[in-house]
Amino acid sequence: MSSTTVIDKKISLKSTISDLKQLTKVGLSLSVVFSSIAGYLLAVDVVNYNTLFLLSIGGFFMVGASNAFNQVIEKDTDALMKRTMNRPLPTGRMSVSLALTIAVVLTVAGIAILYSINAKSALFGAVSIFLYTCAYTPLKSVTPLAVFVGAFPGAIPFMLGWVAATGQFGVEAGFLFMIQFFWQFPHFWAIGWLQFDEYKKAGFNMLPMNQKDQGATKQIIFYTAIMILVSIAPVLKVTGQFYITPFTAVLVAILGGIMLYYGIVLHRKQTNVEARKLMLASVLYITVVQIVYVVDKFLH
Repeated sequence: MSSTTVIDKKISLKSTISDLKQLTKVGLSLSVVFSSIAGYLLAVDVVNYNTLFLLSIGGFFMVGASNAFNQVIEKDTDALMKRTMNRPLPTGRMSVSLALTIAVVLTVAGIAILYSINAKSALFGAVSIFLYTCAYTPLKSVTPLAVFVGAFPGAIPFMLGWVAATGQFGVEAGFLFMIQFFWQFPHFWAIGWLQFDEYKKAGFNMLPMNQKDQGATKQIIFYTAIMILVSIAPVLKVTGQFYITPFTAVLVAILGGIMLYYGIVLHRKQTNVEARKLMLASVLYITVVQIVYVVDKFLH
């Protein structure tokens, strides 16, 4: 075998792996796994590493499948936007049939792995894939309510960890769901603001009333305030086995306050610069809050 053939094979393997990573959105999938692990750790006193491993792999497959189905459905609209035009399907580097095969394999494997933990975990995994693929994705080009619908599958990972640990969906899992549910509105509307012109090209409705105005920023502020209240509610011990100390509640409120501040500044200035700051603050919020919850749980 010539050195040129070896180099070509290496390049080909590298590009195939790169395409698979883009199809399944590895970065997003890993952030979802992070949420699931946080939810699991909040529910247990003793960590079962086998369950944690299965949850991580099953959760990763679940999100990877949703993203793959999404890109098959949006192949043509992806070609219209700078952010997505170089994905494997619009460029023709990957066939639709291969992408669909990958999506189906990940769906079956993901649900099977979650089922090996318990039936409720598999059910929520299946619901997440179904809602993302069959409701959120097609609704994006129909109504701004797509963000509301998409918030349901997006909020499942945090509480999925609790369900995987306990086999139960109670008030604790419900609150973990609500925290991530309300967080998604300011987060995705900030992205919708930044990508407004690109989304318009593809015919996507990603802002409230599909308008880049103060009506949208008022809703961002409103949902951020609800998110903060839901996030600190466990300090009142109304959330079953999931509760936080007053110190943690103050810390979470401060983190939420940073998001709220950027939401208010965006409302006043109406600029992409402020929308980017809000988007980054929202990513910081959900990551740090989940870590803080887990640290608090193991300290008290």
